[in-house]
Amino acid sequence: QLQASGGGLVQPGGSLRLSCEASGSIFSIGVMDWHRQTPGNARDFVAAITSSGATTYADAVKGRFAISRDNSKNTVYLTINNLRPEDTAVYYCNAVIQPTSGSNYDDYWGQGTQVTVSS
Repeated sequence: QLQASGGGLVQPGGSLRLSCEASGSIFSIGVMDWHRQTPGNARDFVAAITSSGATTYADAVKGRFAISRDNSKNTVYLTINNLRPEDTAVYYCNAVIQPTSGSNYDDYWGQGTQVTVSS
């Protein structure tokens, strides 16, 4: 239902844009967000965006990360600038999706995309 892509190996100071596309039965998508996780640690919130474009960021990423979405493509993006080694993690997208008119919103997670920052 959610397919994340765009991760990879990047040198410190570089940039990446992650994408996450929702597919399947979709009537409406609510909040879409990104989280990240390193081995042995909990999954941490990174950024969120509402259907109208309001954004929220974790303090650790403010100023370097930008979340955006294209509602016509059911896709959320995360642009990461000035990458640091501590940004190395698996990045997961999440979205609340209403499959059909009148149905409840369900919570979905993407499969994760690895971002590695190293020289």
